[in-house]
Amino acid sequence: MFTMSILGLKKKQAKTFKVKVSTMDAEMEFSCEVLDQEVPKDSPITFHFLAKFFPEKVEDELVQEITQHLFFLQVKKQILDEEIFCSPEASVLLASYAVQAKYGDYDPNFHKPGFLAQDELLPKRVLMQYQMTPDMWEEKITAWYAEHRNITRDEAEMEYLKIAQDLEMYGVSYFSITQNKRDTELLLGVDAQGLHIYSPSNKLSPNKSFPWSGIRNISYSEKEFTIKPLDKKKEVFKFYSSQLRVNKLILQLCIGNHDLFMRRRKVDSIEVQQMKAQAKEEKARKKVERQILAREKQMREEAERAKEEMEHRLFQLQDEARMANDALLRSEETADLLAEKAQIAEEEAKLLAHKAAEAEQERQRLEVTALKTKEEKRLMEQKMREAEQLAVKLVEQSERRLKEADHLKQDLNEAKDAERRAKQKLLEITKSTYPVMLPPPSTGPESPDRTVDMASSIRMDFKNSDMKRLSMEIERERLEYMEKSKHLQDQLKELKSEIESLKLEEQHQAGLYSLRSYAEPPYIPHSNVRNTRA
Repeated sequence: MFTMSILGLKKKQAKTFKVKVSTMDAEMEFSCEVLDQEVPKDSPITFHFLAKFFPEKVEDELVQEITQHLFFLQVKKQILDEEIFCSPEASVLLASYAVQAKYGDYDPNFHKPGFLAQDELLPKRVLMQYQMTPDMWEEKITAWYAEHRNITRDEAEMEYLKIAQDLEMYGVSYFSITQNKRDTELLLGVDAQGLHIYSPSNKLSPNKSFPWSGIRNISYSEKEFTIKPLDKKKEVFKFYSSQLRVNKLILQLCIGNHDLFMRRRKVDSIEVQQMKAQAKEEKARKKVERQILAREKQMREEAERAKEEMEHRLFQLQDEARMANDALLRSEETADLLAEKAQIAEEEAKLLAHKAAEAEQERQRLEVTALKTKEEKRLMEQKMREAEQLAVKLVEQSERRLKEADHLKQDLNEAKDAERRAKQKLLEITKSTYPVMLPPPSTGPESPDRTVDMASSIRMDFKNSDMKRLSMEIERERLEYMEKSKHLQDQLKELKSEIESLKLEEQHQAGLYSLRSYAEPPYIPHSNVRNTRA
């Protein structure tokens, strides 16, 4: 027991360290026990799980789906990080297969513009090479993406890798080397096909290549590498690498790729054959499952479409039934409305017929009134013309009498002047012949001279009285003419006013008749009224 306890005391507790393994789509952490390795002090220590050797033909060598998926993610990252050169056209095509692998079949109802905004699909060099917006790139990618319908994720990833394996930089590991002591810088490329020598400025086209089938031996001593061709006549190629760890990595890659190159050209081992057979059976089983799922999906889609069509048809029938019911109700309402309108139209027709009869009577009355008015107007115009003629005659007579009166006045004035001159002359004669003497009062008979003077005086008095009487008669006739003229002018004014009143009345009646004719609608037959209102 003591010995056992001593042994228990001597046994030390094992030290562990944390390890984080990062794959292309996941991260895992482990605790590992410390043996003889020199472990970095970083915690946790990160390891990247990547493919070290690239297959020549991805379709034949990537057997398991998980291996294919992880390798697809690795190659995709190298293309996006520009570790593998890819032309813009090939980049767009590869991006479309990557979108198909991620999103499945394109559905314009689900994949709206902008659905690729958060995805990194193209190398930055390609994006900077053309002046195109993200929407324009997305449109180009979507145009190819829409053509990959019914391609599964595994198939889309395989199509991506089949295009990628034909790129010049696919699977090539580059190392800086020198060929001679003059330190001419070159690049060594190691891939599944062999070794390639590049100039530093061109990684696409090698200056010299050594396929694995033509290499007899590769050896290195510290910093010097020697490539011996299988053909002994060819010159041995030597190059130099200054870093020991890089030299070991170059040797490991050469050994591994050469070994895989030789194994690919041999018959597969039983394990590999079993793996491929299992993978083939698995693919066939999944293909059948996909076909069954696709058929079920198609049947389900057809059933859903049939259901939608039946629902749509049901909605249509319901709408048609509702519309027919509404049409029936409207037709019934229309029939009632038409009957009511027909009754109203009949009543309106009767009313219009009555109004038409009244209008006809009014028209006849107006015609009679118009005839009477025309006759009265004619008589009044005749009277007015006669009155005007009479007025003209009176005016002419008045002017004639005025002229006669002027002549008479002129004769009267001339007589008065003659009388005045005669009196003056007689007085002068009397004064020169007989002196003026006052007659003595006497009762006896007058003397003859006295008698002569008296006779002359009497004659002059008589002449004066005639002149006065004539003047009075002229004045009286003038007054009578003025009174008649005034009376005639009053009659003319009355006639004119009567004519004007008759004209106004006639115009009023004519306007009333036209207004009545415009206001009252014409007589419309019963059937026409019904059709018009309907």
